[in-house]
Amino acid sequence: MQAALPYVVLLQLLVTLALAVLVFGLARQIGVLHERVAPMGAMTSDQGPEIGDVAPVLNVTSLAGEALQLGGASTRSRLLLFVAGNCPVCKKLLPIARSFASAERIELVLVGDGQESEQRVMVERYGLQHLACVNSPLVGMTYRVGKLPYAVLIDAAGMIRAKGLVNSREHLESLIVAAESGFGTMQGFLAAQERELHAEPSADVQLRRPSERREASYP
Repeated sequence: MQAALPYVVLLQLLVTLALAVLVFGLARQIGVLHERVAPMGAMTSDQGPEIGDVAPVLNVTSLAGEALQLGGASTRSRLLLFVAGNCPVCKKLLPIARSFASAERIELVLVGDGQESEQRVMVERYGLQHLACVNSPLVGMTYRVGKLPYAVLIDAAGMIRAKGLVNSREHLESLIVAAESGFGTMQGFLAAQERELHAEPSADVQLRRPSERREASYP
């Protein structure tokens, strides 16, 4: 028994080394897959006004009592963010959306259709008094919003450039990337990238990855 002990220890050591090599290889493959798989971006809906359409002109009143026109030409792009005071994901996204809108130099408009008191509490809790906040079912019904949080990006000319469900900064950024690329949706942008990778190189078509996007110059 004592004579076999060194062989048992050696066998255990070899098994341990083999497992370590396998774990290292698996970790490396996971890292490679993580680099290759791009984020899906905001999930779009096929309901309501379509990307490329002129945004409906809606005259509403903000929580501050000011008349507000959603749609039509404006001095800069506008992001309609549909939220609710009782939506946990919306509450998490609010400070992210505020920072994102400031960085991208676009106007952020919060839209809800629930209890006005809940909207006001949400606005005060997250310090959003400086933003335009609307509580009207008309906007949600016009854009056929069924799930929250939902965003619609309208450019300065009043055209819908991108839209979709959002729950992170990456989803919000995907709207800008999709609009800049001319595809309207992140899914369309990624599909075009995939086609380009399998097609012959062309000097006329150059698609950029989101990570290579230049500093925003969106109007």
